[in-house]
Amino acid sequence: MWRVAAAMAGQARDVLPAAGKRVAVVGCGTSWFMAQSVAALREGAGLGETDAFTPTEMPAGRRYDAVVVISRSGTTTEIVRALGAIPEGTLTVAVSAVPGSPVVEAAGRSVLLESADERSVVQTRFATTALALFRSCFGEDLGPAIADAERALAAPLPCDPVAFEHFVFLGHNWTMGLASEAALKLREACQAWTEAYPAMEYRHGPISVAEAHSVVWSLGYVEPALLDQIAQTGATVIAGELDPMAELVRVHRVAAALAAAKGLDPDRPRHLTRAVELSS
Repeated sequence: MWRVAAAMAGQARDVLPAAGKRVAVVGCGTSWFMAQSVAALREGAGLGETDAFTPTEMPAGRRYDAVVVISRSGTTTEIVRALGAIPEGTLTVAVSAVPGSPVVEAAGRSVLLESADERSVVQTRFATTALALFRSCFGEDLGPAIADAERALAAPLPCDPVAFEHFVFLGHNWTMGLASEAALKLREACQAWTEAYPAMEYRHGPISVAEAHSVVWSLGYVEPALLDQIAQTGATVIAGELDPMAELVRVHRVAAALAAAKGLDPDRPRHLTRAVELSS
């Protein structure tokens, strides 16, 4: 799927907002965390000021040249409402897996990742493919990330998830969205106790509950001195060495393994549906 996204980048780049435009990227749940990563990557690439919001928290009256929404199903109520409230004349772009969906119809332009759709309630493939597409559009070579993903799929798990009760994910800059997404995946798929923090903030309180039953896992570079401090608590430290997006694939595998050990279906978590829609 990441190779497909890389091949689409030339076409998608013409649909997405041009360099220099002030952009908001909007999504719900997993798509919100991907939006956070996209916003940080776009600014980091020098392409223009970029913010990320979940639609209900997008500041009223703040003007943008363009709004990009991410929605796998294309039916999320809050996204549809947000598109309807965007001022006339603002470019809107939907990134979705479903053509003809309400979100796609409401947006002025769309990028469709139909082949990345998935049956699971829990997003893995669509979310990472959407992020891969943006990374390619921002000028990154995805070759190393794809190679790392192949390693992530083939290598042994970095820990025995059954041996732990508490999972913490650390990120920085664009990987903070991935850290939050990693925590969400274990929470959804296997009802685990999970947290996510900007790496250097972890010392400012949250480290107080780290102990032998904790895993603290970094997605992307974290200062070695911080990892040493965390290890002194008795927690198991996993210093992510792969491309952070491929590191997230390792988290997906841990979530699936822990769900299986608990007798849970990781594709159909309790209380969740594939698309979140309000009836009113």
